[in-house]
Amino acid sequence: MSEKTRVEMLEEFVRAKPDDAFTRYGLAMELRRLGRHDDAVREFRTLLEKQERYVPAYLMFGQLLTTLGRVEDAKKVLAKGVSVAGSAGNEHAAGELQEALEQLA
Repeated sequence: MSEKTRVEMLEEFVRAKPDDAFTRYGLAMELRRLGRHDDAVREFRTLLEKQERYVPAYLMFGQLLTTLGRVEDAKKVLAKGVSVAGSAGNEHAAGELQEALEQLA
């Protein structure tokens, strides 16, 4: 399966179920892997607008923004992720997000 086909398939899945967090996360991660950073940012942003409690997206989105030199945006995403993970009782994820946030300070 070529990368283009994988992205196209994920895009079809997202169109069919736009509120499915796992599928949109998969698309964002694949776009990130392919270096399609603007598209990945868009998908991560949309994911977190639709599914604010999808904790795994915060760390990956924060890392992507950091890679792109958008450190202030990354800090905001990571801080929000700490809050969301903490309120969900996911202390492990909250700790990872806090550590990533502290590395940017």
